Amino acid sequence: MAFKKDFLWGGATAANQYEGGFAEDGKGLNAIDVLTNGSATEPRKVTWVRSDGTTGATPLEWGSDFELPAGARPALVDGYYYPSHTATDFYHHYEEDLKLMAEMGFKCYRLSLNWSRIFPNGDEETPNEAGLAFYDKIFDLCQQYGIEPLVTLSHYETPLGLINDYGGWKNRKLIKFFENYVRTVFTRYKGKVKYWLTFNEINAVDLAPYMGAGLLDSSLQSRAQAAHDQFVASALAVKLAHEIDKKMQVGMMLAYQPVYPYTCDPADQIKVMEYNQKMLFYADVQAGGCYPNYKLKEYEREGITLDISPEDHALLKDYPVDFISFSCYGSNVLTTHEKEAVDSGNLGINGIKNPYLETNAWGWATDPDCLRLALNVLWDRYHKPLWIVENGLGWSDELTSDGKVHDDYRIKYLKANIQSMKDAVNLDGVELLGYTMWGCIDLVSNGTGEMKKRYGFVYVERDDFGKGSLKRIPKDSFYWYQKVIASNGEDLTI
Repeated sequence: MAFKKDFLWGGATAANQYEGGFAEDGKGLNAIDVLTNGSATEPRKVTWVRSDGTTGATPLEWGSDFELPAGARPALVDGYYYPSHTATDFYHHYEEDLKLMAEMGFKCYRLSLNWSRIFPNGDEETPNEAGLAFYDKIFDLCQQYGIEPLVTLSHYETPLGLINDYGGWKNRKLIKFFENYVRTVFTRYKGKVKYWLTFNEINAVDLAPYMGAGLLDSSLQSRAQAAHDQFVASALAVKLAHEIDKKMQVGMMLAYQPVYPYTCDPADQIKVMEYNQKMLFYADVQAGGCYPNYKLKEYEREGITLDISPEDHALLKDYPVDFISFSCYGSNVLTTHEKEAVDSGNLGINGIKNPYLETNAWGWATDPDCLRLALNVLWDRYHKPLWIVENGLGWSDELTSDGKVHDDYRIKYLKANIQSMKDAVNLDGVELLGYTMWGCIDLVSNGTGEMKKRYGFVYVERDDFGKGSLKRIPKDSFYWYQKVIASNGEDLTI
C-alpha cells in the first residue's frame, strides 16, 4: 500500500473565495474585498478612491506590474461587483458543507482564517470575539466529524487597513501585527488545530504583489522587503507554535510547478534554472533558514538593500518550517526560441504550449506526471515532509436536465494526478503527509473572479454576477473521490 493509514485526504478552500459574510459580525475589509470580478479575457480590477473623491479601477494580472495612481487608496466603489462579498456563502452554509465533506470521507479540510474577521483593521490590540467564535464553530464541527483542520493564516487576506495605513508588507510594523494575530489564534484554538500554514503561495509576493503582500507598487525593492518581512513573521509563528503547543506544526506554502525547457539548447536549460531559483527561493529561506547566494547576488546587481537585523537572521535559522506544502496544477514550458514555438503552432494564451499534453478551455495543460516530478524536486532539495494542499481542475461544469453534473474530465484529471503522487511515495520514497484537492466545494476563481470556472466536487448554484440559489449538488466526482478515500488511494478506477 502506497499511502500510510493516517494519510490526510481532503479538500481546500480560501475565505476570500468561499466564505462570504464580508461585512458581518464586525469583520473589516481585506485586500480581496475591493477586487472586482473578471473573465478569461478581462482582468480583475482593484477599485480605488482619491482624497478628492475621484474613483477608478486598476487591472490586476498575475505576473504583471501593478501600481495604483498617485494618491489612490483601495476602496469599495459603487457600480462594481465584488465576488468575495458573498462568494459561495460558507459563512451561512458551513454546517451543510462540512457534512458533505464528511460524507466524502475527508480526513482533512484546509481552510483559511479571514484575518480581518478577527482583527478588522489588522492593528488592533484585542480581537473581535464574534470572528473568533465563528471559527470555533468550524473547528468544533470538524472534531465531531473526525476531520483534521489545516489552517492558513493569510491566504491573500491582508486587512485593508494594513494596506492603506501602512503600505502593506514592505512595512516592518506588520510583523508585530501578524505576531499578535498568530498568538491570539494559536492560543484560542490550541487542541483544536494541529497543522498551520503561514502565507499562501508566499512566492505570490513576486507574481502578484498586491494579493500576496498588500503592495500598491511592484518595485523590486518593495517586493524584496515584503518577502523578508513575511519570512520573519513566519519564523515567529513557528516559534510561537512550539511554545504554545508542542504538538502544533507550522508549514510554508509555495506555488510550484515543474518547468520543462522547450529545446535542448543550453540557453533553455539556463532559463529553466533561473526560473526555479525564483520560485524556490522562498522555500530555500523558510526551510533552509538563510538567504541563498544566488539571491544575494541578484540583490547586489539590482541595488536592493533590506531592512534586516541580526535578530532576523537568528529567527530564520532557529525556526525553519516543520513541513513544506505547495500548490501544483500542472507544468509549464520555457524557451529562448519563441519564434520556433510560434512557427510550430505551440504558443498558447499561457505561453509556450507543451505539444505532448492536452489543454482545457483556459489553456491549462494536464500533465500526468507533474506531481511526481514536483514532489521529487522538493523532497530531494529539502528533506522535509511534504503536503499537496492545492491540485485540481477548473472547468465550465453544467447541470444536466436531470439536475446532475457529469464531470468525467475532472475524474480523469484527478486519477492521473493521484497516480502521479502515488508513484512518488511508492517508487521514490517521498514523505507525503496529505492531499487536499483545491476548491472542494465550488468557489470563486482567484485568477478570473468567475464562478463558471469551477473546481469542486460539489456544484453550487451561483453565476458570475452573484445570482443563484446557492444550492449544493454533489457531482459525479464527489462519489469517485469518496471511493478513493475509502480505499486509501488504492481504487482509482473510473
